[in-house]
Amino acid sequence: MRMERTGEGPSIGIDLGTTYSCVGVWLHNRVEIIVNDQGNRTTPSCVAFTDIERLIGDAAKNQDAMNPTNTIFDVKRLIGRRFSDTSVQSDMKLWPFKVIPGADDKPMIAITYKGEEKQLAPEEVSSMVLVKMREIAEVFLGSNIKNAVVTVPAYFTDSQRQATKDAGAIAGLNVMRIINEPTAAAIAYGFLRKESIVGAKNVLVFDLGGGTFDVSLLTIEEGKIEVKTTAGITHLGGEDFDNRMVNHFMKEFKRKFKKDISKDQRALRRLRTACERTKRILSTTAQTTVSVDCLFEGIDFQMTLTRARFEELNMDLFRECMEPVENCLRDAKMDKSSVDDVVIVGGSTRIPKVQQMLQDFFSGKELCKSINQDEAVAYGAAIQAAILDGRFHDLSLLDVTPLSLGLETGQEHAMTVVIPRNTRIPTKKEQDFCTGYDNQEAVDFLVYQGERARTKDNNFLGKFEITGIPPAPKGSVKFNVCFEIDANGILRVSAEEKSTGLKNKITISDCDGRLSEEQIKKMIQEAEKYKAEDEEHKKRSQAKNALENYAYKMRDTFEDSKFSGVDKKNIHDSIGQVMEWLDRNQLAGSDEFQDKMEELENICSPVIDKM
Repeated sequence: MRMERTGEGPSIGIDLGTTYSCVGVWLHNRVEIIVNDQGNRTTPSCVAFTDIERLIGDAAKNQDAMNPTNTIFDVKRLIGRRFSDTSVQSDMKLWPFKVIPGADDKPMIAITYKGEEKQLAPEEVSSMVLVKMREIAEVFLGSNIKNAVVTVPAYFTDSQRQATKDAGAIAGLNVMRIINEPTAAAIAYGFLRKESIVGAKNVLVFDLGGGTFDVSLLTIEEGKIEVKTTAGITHLGGEDFDNRMVNHFMKEFKRKFKKDISKDQRALRRLRTACERTKRILSTTAQTTVSVDCLFEGIDFQMTLTRARFEELNMDLFRECMEPVENCLRDAKMDKSSVDDVVIVGGSTRIPKVQQMLQDFFSGKELCKSINQDEAVAYGAAIQAAILDGRFHDLSLLDVTPLSLGLETGQEHAMTVVIPRNTRIPTKKEQDFCTGYDNQEAVDFLVYQGERARTKDNNFLGKFEITGIPPAPKGSVKFNVCFEIDANGILRVSAEEKSTGLKNKITISDCDGRLSEEQIKKMIQEAEKYKAEDEEHKKRSQAKNALENYAYKMRDTFEDSKFSGVDKKNIHDSIGQVMEWLDRNQLAGSDEFQDKMEELENICSPVIDKM
């Protein structure tokens, strides 16, 4: 039964995943991973729109084959990216829903809801998943939730972090902190294994999820977790392994039946679901059969797939997973023999080949599987939330920035790094720059993130300018530039011309593609509207079900022989009229269902009371 909400509840930790999300809370000196309304500890990061309602989580995923073009998933692969991004263009080929370019090259998701065409920003869809996770926690705790710690991949760029924070704002959450997923997993590890940690321990967290991949190297000692280095790939995970199978079976179907299913979104969605199930089965068995009834034009598809063939289809991707491990160790100047424990988290680490390659890399070292791969990140986020609101004090966290940050300089568009990657955060670094030519009146400061020597190969974050510079020879006007990263890993850049005091600054929230304050406010209003519509639909469904149940109950009651004559006939006629009305008015409002209920009660109750 739903508890009545009271006051403001404790802060929660949310693992906002590509395929599944998870929520936890610190309660009675331990973390509770909260089950959803279906009794599941993780919830699909999936949102669907129909002619009558919006669905989130399990309900959305359960109807995706019937409604593929209006069922959105994988939105984490869109958030904070540009439409022209090569990964977005690649993913679009296999998504059944439509992605179109919006203003500033922002990807927008086109859907049909209640017969109306709508365009949604990725932040909006992510906010819907966050609302669902918050509601799951509110039902469990019986109180309203305002504060949350939300996790992101360690290798998320600044724009992706900002976009995730915006999603939290749209969801009506105060995002206290954005923390890296492998760091959250390390917090969980540090708490759950604290009794066995003696002295300093070097721990490598290998986090391979549904859509992203991170590796972090940390030192844990006496309740202090210090991230040394981090590396990763923001576009690698279980979805990619599924895609390889989907492409393989599409080719096999075409070879066998001479038919192309690539344009049939419903067939693709059903095939993808079968591939995801097959991947899970192959983690425990050597072979299985992929079977989809009436996949395309009435043709049943059935094919055996071995684990060896699955591994062959994905071997290049599995090998890619080892590169960030090497990079982490190299950046930390640490030999792999110095790693005390290798912790695996994320559902995709259940794949035997991934485990074997990682174990081989560490010369046969046993992998730590003692923390739940699906729940570790939410577990750590819940602990971090408790630390921030003062309910837990036994752990402290020192994190790093995953990518280098700097400015474009010179005619060759070079990347001049101000803050190198793996710098501990929060941090503040200053550097002097000067004008590039004689009598320069304005200077543009172009901010980038990445490891390449030329800015065109890195991620553009934003720009600002200082104007009104007094005429002077090249190089004689100097600027002090300050880069500052907060605990969320979010960047602020400022510059000041030394002789005149001219200055300007940017929080990388004004960059192209980022939602404006006005857009966020509008989306918050939209979110309230969706919430009201969802509540009305729920109320309507409950009123309709109550009327149906009452009508059936009365029909069965008056079948009894003790009721006879005019009363029995009148009530049977009334129930029949109500059932006919229900058939004709499936989409009636909750008030109309309640009115019909009162009418039927007024007819039935007096007769029952006489008995």
